[in-house]
Amino acid sequence: MKTLFASALLASAQGAPLSGERDLTGYTFDDYMNEFRKTYNGMEEHASRKTTFQENLMKIKEHNAIDGKSWFVTVNSFTDMTNDEFRKMTKGGRKQIPTELTEAFVMDSNVDLPDRLDWREKDGIVTPVKDQGCGDCWAFSATETFESHLALATGSKAQVLSPQQIVSCSKNPKDCGGSGGCQGATQPIAFQYTKTAGLTALSDYPYRGQTGTCDKDKIKPVGFNTGLTELAVNNYTQLIQAVATKGPIAISLDAGGFFENQAYGGGVVSCGTHSYDMDHAVQLVGYGTDGGKDYWLVRNSWGQDWGESGYIRLQRFGEGKEPCGIDKTPQDGDACKGDTKPRTYCGSCGILSASSYPTGMRKAGSPTEGEVIV
Repeated sequence: MKTLFASALLASAQGAPLSGERDLTGYTFDDYMNEFRKTYNGMEEHASRKTTFQENLMKIKEHNAIDGKSWFVTVNSFTDMTNDEFRKMTKGGRKQIPTELTEAFVMDSNVDLPDRLDWREKDGIVTPVKDQGCGDCWAFSATETFESHLALATGSKAQVLSPQQIVSCSKNPKDCGGSGGCQGATQPIAFQYTKTAGLTALSDYPYRGQTGTCDKDKIKPVGFNTGLTELAVNNYTQLIQAVATKGPIAISLDAGGFFENQAYGGGVVSCGTHSYDMDHAVQLVGYGTDGGKDYWLVRNSWGQDWGESGYIRLQRFGEGKEPCGIDKTPQDGDACKGDTKPRTYCGSCGILSASSYPTGMRKAGSPTEGEVIV
C-alpha cells in the first residue's frame, strides 16, 4: 500500500529540479554498483544491499518530488547503507572539554561582517575535501582547521596534514566523545596534542582508516599551536564573527539524525526539529544567502562525491532566531565517560553546539617566543 501511494505521489507531484539535481528515472542497482564500484561478499549481502538501495532510492525520489524544496538528495556511496549503519559510521564528532589551554572567544562589537564569506575563495587556506574511513571525523575536523590556521598565521599555502597522526597518537584518558581513535574523541583533545607534538604532512604519515598504534618515526611536524579558543555553546554571533575574522572553525553537529543528510545532494538544508543528537565533527568555512535563505557553508569528510563536492549548506536563521532542541543521547556526542545528562543545542542540525580553533600557530623550527602568531 505504501509503495503504491509513493508511486502515485511521484507520478502526480514531481518537484521542479534544482541546479545540479540528477534525473534518477530508470536508475538501477547495477548502475549504482558500477558508478560507485561496489562489490559484496556473496549473494546474501548482495541481496540485502540491493533491498536497502531500493528503499533509499524510493526515499530520494519522494523527497525530490516535493514542490518548492530548497535542497535535493541523490545517490552516493552511502545509498546501500541503512540509516543505523550510517549513524554508526558518523559517530566521532565531539564537544570540547575545557582545559588550561582553552581561551574564551573575545567578541568585537565594532567588527563589520561581510554579507557572505567563503574561505575556499582565499587562495591557499582550505585544502581539498578528505574522506574518513572510520569514526575519526574529530581528527579530520581538527586537522583541516589546523591546516587553515597555520596557513593564515604564516602566510604560506595550506599543506595537507595527517589526521592519522592524531587518530593513532592523541590520547583520550577521560573517554570524552568515545574511547579515542576511530572510536571518537574531541577536536580540542587533538589541539592539546598538537601543542607538544605538532602535526605532520600526510605524505609522511599516510591515512589508514583505523586507529592502529602511534608510529613516532613518521612524526615530522610542520607546525605547532600554543592553545585553542572555545566558542560559547549556542552563540550565533560568536560563531559567525569567529569564522569571518579568525578563519575556518572546527564545529560539531547532528549528521545522522535524518535521512536527507545521508543522501544530501545540494541546496540549503533545514534539518527540522528532531536533529540535535550531536555526533559528527566538520569544518565551517563560511556563510551566505541563496534564494532568500541564509546558510552556513560546511565542509564534510565523506569524500567529494557526497553533497556539493563534499560540502553542505545548512540553513542559518540569525541571532535570537535559531531553533533549539534536546540531545538526549550525549554519549553519542559531547559527553565524557559516565556523563549522561541531556544537553540543549541550537541551530540547524545543532550546528551551534561546539566550536573551536587552534591558536598561537607557528611553523616547525620557529622559536616558541618572538615568531608565534596568535
